[in-house]
Amino acid sequence: MPVGIFRVCLVVITAIVNHPLLFPKENGTVFENTEEIIQKMKEREESLRLEQLRLEQEIADQEATQKTLENAAEVVEEIKEEKIRWDMWTAFSMVVFLLIELWRQDFQEGNWQDTGGEEDDMAVLGKAFKGVAFPDKAVLASFYEKRILGTTGDMARMREMVEGFADDLLEALRSVCNRDADMEVEDCMGVGSMYENWRVRKPFVCDLIVPFAPPEPYCFRSQIWCSGDSFPPDEQGYGTIKVCRAGEDATGCICDKTKLGEDMLCLLHSQTNTTRPSSEMEDLLCFKNTQYLDANQVMKWFQIAVTKAWNRISHKYEFDLSFSLLDLPGALKIKFKSGKSIAFNLTPVVQYENSDVYFISHFPRNGLAADLPSSTHWFLTFAVYERRFIQLVSKALPANACHVSCLQILAFLHGKQCSLTGPSGLTNYHLKTVMLHLLQARPSQDWAPEKLEARLQDMLKFLEKCLHEKKLYHFFIGNGKVPAQLGFPIIFQRAEPLNLFRPFVLHRDVYRKTVDTFHEMLRNTSALINEYTVHIPLAHTNGIHKESL
Repeated sequence: MPVGIFRVCLVVITAIVNHPLLFPKENGTVFENTEEIIQKMKEREESLRLEQLRLEQEIADQEATQKTLENAAEVVEEIKEEKIRWDMWTAFSMVVFLLIELWRQDFQEGNWQDTGGEEDDMAVLGKAFKGVAFPDKAVLASFYEKRILGTTGDMARMREMVEGFADDLLEALRSVCNRDADMEVEDCMGVGSMYENWRVRKPFVCDLIVPFAPPEPYCFRSQIWCSGDSFPPDEQGYGTIKVCRAGEDATGCICDKTKLGEDMLCLLHSQTNTTRPSSEMEDLLCFKNTQYLDANQVMKWFQIAVTKAWNRISHKYEFDLSFSLLDLPGALKIKFKSGKSIAFNLTPVVQYENSDVYFISHFPRNGLAADLPSSTHWFLTFAVYERRFIQLVSKALPANACHVSCLQILAFLHGKQCSLTGPSGLTNYHLKTVMLHLLQARPSQDWAPEKLEARLQDMLKFLEKCLHEKKLYHFFIGNGKVPAQLGFPIIFQRAEPLNLFRPFVLHRDVYRKTVDTFHEMLRNTSALINEYTVHIPLAHTNGIHKESL
């Protein structure tokens, strides 16, 4: 602005100084033609006016540009202030979320699976139990005596027969295997409902697990999802098994444990050489070009080994042995000449360190685990600790406690309902997990035999609550209250709880089908129980007090 004014003044002064009438030159002469002078003055005036207009336009443009720049600066300043305010809110929100997460973890340590109180149960389950006529104690006692005890009398004899044959079969398997190259098979162990005395539905199937180990000088080194490394959510509960030589570090090299000379080079750690898995690793049932144990390879090896073992001892028995399911390596069936048959599962597993937790490639029948992320991922089973926990708690319960009876009745009702309306997302393992949670939460005197009806309703209410929340935690993983007498690995107690109902969050159609089946089972409870109930006098309805198997 000052520059433009200065230019205008300079032009005006120049015009005045150069005007011929005001400052005539020396020895100059006045033009005789006055009109010509006036015309030139007008032209000069016009040119000055145009110059003034041009300068004014430039000044206006500069002012507009300056104003635009000032507005832009104000907008940038406002954006910066807004960003600062947003950053402050973001930081505040992160702090709040962090506090909530810390509180949640502390809360889970104190009560990681809420079993709920009676008032909470009625608030949550009013709709589910509305109009449901639940059987009384006498009807339940008669039903248990007639339907449960009446059909489970042969389980002990069947277990004894299957265990004896399995031991003979595994001994023959060891004899046909190459001790220097094949896997070493250990003795089998019975797990599951047949060995926890609560299986009710036929056919009765014994579940046996068979630990195996690699031949010397190899060993298994396992890595689980809660060992510190990050695992995606769909791999929670899984682990991998690496085949290493004894003395190797995690990378499969012994150079850290052996003093190499100054002129010696470790080929494994050389920059120009990498690990080259050989056919030797594939012979050890590893996945192609890796050192990780392949579940599919183990399945094939175990089927071939069992077939060879049976061919060696088949002449000693008067029955046939066959694989009942092609996709399960140890699903076996004994067929007698009379037409009767006995089914049992012989499943290879790998021990986790020095504990009774085992890696298992699949779960027979119950569909506990979803499809494995890959054949090198193994699910972990805590079946041995579950059996021990039930045995330990049973010692502190009243005589003829009703915890097993409740689980048997619930498993029977659910199985009957599924046979009517089709399978659901609930499994017998979910039902057993519910019982384990309530066993830990309820005082021992609450499991007296005369409280069967109340405890059965507790299990149904707790299961309904878990379905409503889509949350049922694994009993052992993340449970800091596991009795020390079990010797349970501390790493699993400190892990994040594993939600067994997570598939319901991902698959809404399965969840809806499961909830509908459960509610239908509640409505049909009386009808299903009365169908198998013998109406006898109350004085004789004491079958529930008989000692359980």
